Amino acid sequence: MELALRTIVARKGLEPVLLEVKGLCSFADFFIICSGASKRQVLALAQYVQEALAQAGVKPLGVEGIEEGLWVLLDYNSLVIHLFYQPLREFYNLEGLWADAPKTQIDTETDFQLSLSLAREPLATQD
Repeated sequence: MELALRTIVARKGLEPVLLEVKGLCSFADFFIICSGASKRQVLALAQYVQEALAQAGVKPLGVEGIEEGLWVLLDYNSLVIHLFYQPLREFYNLEGLWADAPKTQIDTETDFQLSLSLAREPLATQD
């Protein structure tokens, strides 16, 4: 999860959020929700996340939406990553649907500097 968040922040994903859905649903423990300013950016974010996690030995159980680039879903079992084209994120409002889930807004300004330094360090855990 940490590597996915660092990759999204480093690649300038818009408004990343971490939702803890453990106990609220049976298929995942965490959601990462993020936007891209264009379909191209959404697809690039998906590619970078998949590559970073693959290098760490983590493969997705499933990938949906890669053809359109409007809403890409990357299923990593306990972690599900939703990458939206910004207008669709607002329309589907997953944060509102999962309003009971504890939410962590990722500060991309502060966390971007942190992600640059952490990218050079080995991961403590790999989700």
